[in-house]
Amino acid sequence: MSIELDIQRASSASDQPDDDSFIRWVGLALGTGTDRELTIRLVDADEGRQLNHTYRGRDYATNVLSFPADLPAELDLPLLGDLIICVPVVAKEAAEQNKPLLAHWAHMVIHGCLHLLGYDHIDDDDAEEMESLERELLAELGIADPYLDDNE
Repeated sequence: MSIELDIQRASSASDQPDDDSFIRWVGLALGTGTDRELTIRLVDADEGRQLNHTYRGRDYATNVLSFPADLPAELDLPLLGDLIICVPVVAKEAAEQNKPLLAHWAHMVIHGCLHLLGYDHIDDDDAEEMESLERELLAELGIADPYLDDNE
């Protein structure tokens, strides 16, 4: 399997992971199997807010948006889709949640990739399945369960 990853750095923030980190996290999330192509676009809050408003009807920047490729079944292309990650939102969340910044980045990339693979968290059963897989993959990186509440 090969992964073709296009990283678009449209954010002016300096606290972005390096390309090797993105490649590692994407590879872990996608596993082995067929060839895959995807784009990760790193944006500032203005672009993140605009995209979230346009595509989800929510007027704020969010951490990660996923846009799975919507290709006709007869096309046999490896295009998986696009992830939009809002750099300042990820940094703010990591600080608010007392999580290491790179650990939160890894979580957001893995979370977004799982959405591109068809996982979702709309209902409780789907959320548990997706979150369980996220925990497992993050543990392989030595990252603690991102869903544990330190207040419990």
